[in-house]
Amino acid sequence: MSWLERLAADERGIEGLPVRLIIAFVVGVAALSVMLNMISGVESFAVAELDVKPEPHVVGPEEQTIELTAIGSDDGPVADATIVVESGTATLDSMAVATTDTDGTASVTIDPSLGPNQAKGTVTIDIEPPSGSNYMDRRENSHITVVASGA
Repeated sequence: MSWLERLAADERGIEGLPVRLIIAFVVGVAALSVMLNMISGVESFAVAELDVKPEPHVVGPEEQTIELTAIGSDDGPVADATIVVESGTATLDSMAVATTDTDGTASVTIDPSLGPNQAKGTVTIDIEPPSGSNYMDRRENSHITVVASGA
């Protein structure tokens, strides 16, 4: 009897095959996950996160000028970034847009207002990285807190 005939006659010959396939599949998926994680990790070395520091960061509900500084992940200033200030839980008549100078700063004039019986609100700040740069804005940025007089 040849080995092929013995294999065909053995009813247990295929029992271990599904378990081996599952193990091979799990190991393959784990290896692929590690490789993809390594590739995405390489990208993070070339990309820096942006944030905005407003001054002052707490204001009252009246017209005022806010100085905004765009900073990179190394806390250094970022020039030519576009900063957009718009309504959050506090309301602005219109959004304010400014581009940072060589020192990474820009100024905007805002006139926030709060709703009736609203003691506190926020104005949101978004930042667009300079075109052609290695900056990204993926995380939530700082915001400006608006506090009612006497609150």
